[in-house]
Amino acid sequence: MGILDSINIGESALSAHGKRIEIAAKNIANVDTPNYVRKIPTLAALDDISFTGLLNRMKDDTFSTGALPVQSGGVRLTGVVEDPTPGELMYAPGHPDADRNGYVRRSNVNPMVDMADSILASRAYEANIAVVSIAKSLAQKAVEIGR
Repeated sequence: MGILDSINIGESALSAHGKRIEIAAKNIANVDTPNYVRKIPTLAALDDISFTGLLNRMKDDTFSTGALPVQSGGVRLTGVVEDPTPGELMYAPGHPDADRNGYVRRSNVNPMVDMADSILASRAYEANIAVVSIAKSLAQKAVEIGR
């Protein structure tokens, strides 16, 4: 794995965790919005890094040098799913979103859960900034050595 691969992995993680932070912020902003359904981001590795995936890649490269296949790494946001937990029903017969019985479904957002997810995502974001920064400084040192 080269220095540019490290930067690409960090870039993909920065993008994915940045979107996680945006989704958590949107959930927190809509904590009191009636009928709002909490969104949950889903992440996946860019490569199949499972043992089965590694064996399949080695099988396809049977007559090569016998070295392990190169893993490029990285993560991506694969989608956003809605939290299936139903929000509480609140009796508000005059509310514009009330059903025929006068109930409004409250948001199913738990602000503590989304704050914790936001903190985790921001720490992952910061860690990947450090990865990109270290890779950048390694590249600069390599250029200095080459002079």
